[in-house]
Amino acid sequence: MAVLKDGAREAAKKIKLLVFDVDGVMTDGSVTYDENGIEYKTFNVKDGHGLVRMRESGFITAIITARNNGTVEHRARNLNITELYQGQKYKLPALEEIMKKYNLKFENVSYMGDDLPDLCILEKVGLACCPADAVEEVKAVCNFMSSVNGGRGAVRELCDFILDAQGIEKIKQISEGNNR
Repeated sequence: MAVLKDGAREAAKKIKLLVFDVDGVMTDGSVTYDENGIEYKTFNVKDGHGLVRMRESGFITAIITARNNGTVEHRARNLNITELYQGQKYKLPALEEIMKKYNLKFENVSYMGDDLPDLCILEKVGLACCPADAVEEVKAVCNFMSSVNGGRGAVRELCDFILDAQGIEKIKQISEGNNR
């Protein structure tokens, strides 16, 4: 069960936009290269199912990551992620651009990150989230800490928590054509 700090459930009721880092959140943080220097990532299908459910429930989903990787682009397309920002060394301007586009306030944003570059966003959003294996500085500012590590269902646990907090029934059937 996730660790919740005071106000997490109330904050979750205001969320309209879910934003995620990739390495260490949607993956376990490992970076694998083949002999040609091509980078590979492994994603969790339960996390994918959670993200598809969020989109089908009307939420905006986004990825903001410092790295550029075709695998992330492919994953975002498969899950119908609303916004994808890669190569973002400084992530806050990307988030602010998304918020402006959808006329949202920080209180409407949930962000899941795991390391120091995520602090600039985590300190501002309504629902600051991290996987269980996040660095201590990140854990200290988060009001939702998953019971599982990044790439192991942390994203799904957050999705389920927000749906539950907002009283949205879990979608039993995912529409055809949406991959996990």
